[in-house]
Amino acid sequence: MTLNEFYTAVGGDYEDVIARLRSEAFTEKFLRMIPQDNSLPLLKEASAAGDTPTAFRAVHTLKGIALNLGLTGLAAACGTMTEALRGRDALPEQTDVLLLAVDREYQKVCEALTRLESHTEPRKTT
Repeated sequence: MTLNEFYTAVGGDYEDVIARLRSEAFTEKFLRMIPQDNSLPLLKEASAAGDTPTAFRAVHTLKGIALNLGLTGLAAACGTMTEALRGRDALPEQTDVLLLAVDREYQKVCEALTRLESHTEPRKTT
């Protein structure tokens, strides 16, 4: 899978991210960091615990990462959840549905990232 195909698969904006980051290698470097970021696990933990401020910060952070990397599908799901949590003292009724949408988009990115990595990394022979 090429980087352009990756962006097509995840509903992202390849042209925008390349114009901003200026290189496929640089873009791939930051994409590979996504699975190591703790924003989604933190969002899930905070949502389960009813910790609205922490859930808001986590989803807002994930939205920023997605926007910077041109991951428009993930950014949109995070944006919807961010706005639902903004200024609230308690989690809204639709939190589970919103979290499911964020998780679905995140998993789509991670699955496509695995296909991108397997295509771009050299295979070792023994």
